[in-house]
Amino acid sequence: MEYSADLKAFNQLFADYQGRFIRFANMYVRDIAVAEDFTIEALMQYWENRQSLKANSNIPAYILTIIKRKCLNYLQHIQVREDVGEQLKNHAEWELNTRISTLEACNPEELFTAEAQEIVNKTLASLPKQTRRIFIMSRYENKSHKEIAEALNMTTKGVEYHIAQALKKLHANLKDYIPLLAFLTYLN
Repeated sequence: MEYSADLKAFNQLFADYQGRFIRFANMYVRDIAVAEDFTIEALMQYWENRQSLKANSNIPAYILTIIKRKCLNYLQHIQVREDVGEQLKNHAEWELNTRISTLEACNPEELFTAEAQEIVNKTLASLPKQTRRIFIMSRYENKSHKEIAEALNMTTKGVEYHIAQALKKLHANLKDYIPLLAFLTYLN
């Protein structure tokens, strides 16, 4: 009998407050579907925890607190995503400017001297097969990390690791050939 009374009270609460709760959430998240989801989730959370609440609890305030927390988490997640996006944009802009200035300073006659190319070839030949293959796919075939990862059935982190290993060896062997080093590092 108590369950039936609880259910009737819950249905009345739902009817009385659902619209207000959705409007409250939507005022902050500005997405009606998200606001509706948060309201339903909060009402479900109340229903699941109703037995543990004190008899004199302010149920609408309890539910609104849950919705508030969900909205805050949602907005904070958006803020983090925006901050990361801005950082990535700034990094991409810096990288592009670096590539432009490196290319402007590049003298092709000096860049591909036979001696430097021989060092590159020997260095690549000395790399482990997988590392060499990934580096060639990246730098000579202009494949993205994602394309390489898919082609070789590995993660993009694995691809990045192999490219970093190849670049590390090339950096060491080409320390006297700064223009070529810049070209290999920033070519992407």
